[in-house]
Amino acid sequence: MSRKQAKGEYIETDTGNKVSRKAILIGTQHIMLGGKTVIQAEAMIRGDLARTAQPTSSSGAAAPGSNTAVAIGRYCYLSKGCCLRPPGRIYKGSFTYLPLRLGDHVFIGDSTVVQAATVGTHVHIGQNVVVGEFAIIKDYVRILDGTVIPPNMVIPSFSVVAGQPARVVGEVPEGGHEAFELRELYKTVGNNPQPLPV
Repeated sequence: MSRKQAKGEYIETDTGNKVSRKAILIGTQHIMLGGKTVIQAEAMIRGDLARTAQPTSSSGAAAPGSNTAVAIGRYCYLSKGCCLRPPGRIYKGSFTYLPLRLGDHVFIGDSTVVQAATVGTHVHIGQNVVVGEFAIIKDYVRILDGTVIPPNMVIPSFSVVAGQPARVVGEVPEGGHEAFELRELYKTVGNNPQPLPV
């Protein structure tokens, strides 16, 4: 006999992920959540845009685990209306999608679209940001609201980025990395939220 789960706004998984019942997850078999991740209402993750199966050995079998479309680290926060899409391109004569990887402690703001190849750890992406295909965002980066990052741009660590098109406008001050921690924000979300400590 299984215990009936209490209905709430969020579905809480065994690894501590809190997923809104109104979130849009497509192709869940291709989405990997690292744990303690919050996915708000109307956030969309396109796991259906997975790499097309390419034989990797002479036996014709694809490598196990190679079909992950979106990999999300621990303590990530996906705000309302954001969209994560794996980047796509023509590879060996056919169009395919490559994986989108998010590190730990990544905050993605409202109505933001991310198509990057890699987003490092401790990254804060503001509201209404567009991250172009195959962009690489290194660790401890703050992207300000309304920024448009062009495809293939590499953003160095400890940068503050803004503009359309994006450019580095500053750097994260020494000792400013504590502001990227999302453990306390994680506790404020869910079916039993706790207030932020002062």
